[in-house]
Amino acid sequence: MRVKYRTIAMMTAMCVMIITGCMKGEGHLTDNKGRIDHVAAEKTVTLTFWRNSGNNAENTAYEQLTAAFMKKHPTIKIEMTPFPYSDYDTKLRTSVAAGNPPDIMAVDAPNLASYAQAGALIPLTEHFKKDGNLEDIPLTTIEGYTYKNDIYLAPMTESSIAMFYNKKMFEAAGIPLPSRNPDEAWTWGQVLEAAVKINDPANGIYGIDPAQGFQNAGATAYFKYPIIWQFGGDVMNAEGTTARGFLDSPETKRALTFYTELFTKYKVASFEYPVDAFPNRKLGITIDGTWTLSHIAEKFPDFKLGEDFDVAPLPKGSRQAVANGSWALGISTKSKHPEEAWLFVNWMTGYEGLKLYSSVTKDIPARYSVAKEFTELNEYPKNIFVIQNQKYGRPRPITPVFPQVSEAVKNLFVEVTLEKRNLDEAIDDAISTIDKAYADSKSIAN
Repeated sequence: MRVKYRTIAMMTAMCVMIITGCMKGEGHLTDNKGRIDHVAAEKTVTLTFWRNSGNNAENTAYEQLTAAFMKKHPTIKIEMTPFPYSDYDTKLRTSVAAGNPPDIMAVDAPNLASYAQAGALIPLTEHFKKDGNLEDIPLTTIEGYTYKNDIYLAPMTESSIAMFYNKKMFEAAGIPLPSRNPDEAWTWGQVLEAAVKINDPANGIYGIDPAQGFQNAGATAYFKYPIIWQFGGDVMNAEGTTARGFLDSPETKRALTFYTELFTKYKVASFEYPVDAFPNRKLGITIDGTWTLSHIAEKFPDFKLGEDFDVAPLPKGSRQAVANGSWALGISTKSKHPEEAWLFVNWMTGYEGLKLYSSVTKDIPARYSVAKEFTELNEYPKNIFVIQNQKYGRPRPITPVFPQVSEAVKNLFVEVTLEKRNLDEAIDDAISTIDKAYADSKSIAN
């Protein structure tokens, strides 16, 4: 009887062990040869991922990336939801405020501080130090995703701007062609001299569009902040708390004065340009982005790179500077699976993910190692954009009130150029607007 009871007890214990093992996600299967194989039956984790809907290439790249990741990690399911660009930030902020944000979210670099200050993002600093290969990303790029000494976003790609010029106009006017070397940018003085020689308003030809006209605040930040930086000025302090002492510095005033005089004194820039003025041969010099290369190639095939136009580094004042930062990925503080979320984010923004993404979109990857993999990014003209970002890139003001800052700076450029308002008065009003916005954000946060 003792043997019988002992046998029953042993069988019961074995059943308990098997059940317990199953509850822990582990099972045991016996094959037809009697061998026992250990099978991991891990529970599937579902992660929600929100992003802005991009062009066809970007959407295709994201679909391929998520599919590749899930194949690599079958126990992690990614539910990706793209939103139209115009609605995305509003929907994301609403979800954060309501306490039900996605696990993973795409955030545009300038919006970092507002999400970080709201406690919506988990710091990624320790993750990056552990297995994020920080040394593979330019320091100035990482600075654009850092708020109060913590990294909050993982960068994917960069976009950049440079100087496009009509080569035939330059040659006809006897103007020496700018260098293609990213480290040998023309000065704004040289650009002005060339613009004066090309300028022919009587025949509808303008010398230069220095910063894409007077567009919205986002374009202002991307195209006009660099002019301020190039002249040695700045918009805000490093902490992003005040514009006083920076937007009103002598260097910033010189930048604003030079920009204004292109329109008012030298009259080489216009307050309004024809559509596609540059490829339509109505504009001698323009400051524009990498995307313009494909636009011209597709829409204006008779306006050829190397024959009709060329690309040179962004002009400089006392220094070279270009705005960096683009869409990046962050993890919600509300996520119940932050480790799995980091696994996804790190793969997407790491070597393997970025190589796949850039091969589809042709965008500039944020990592040195990936940029080296694409021949076209290491040759003229795209090498100009790549090297500028890596060596002379700098983040736009990292502040929770970035939208208000850019709106104030946009209005400042409009007022001193279009409305011919007194420079000091316009600057003082812009500073008051920015500093009040920051003070209000602090009171709301508290």
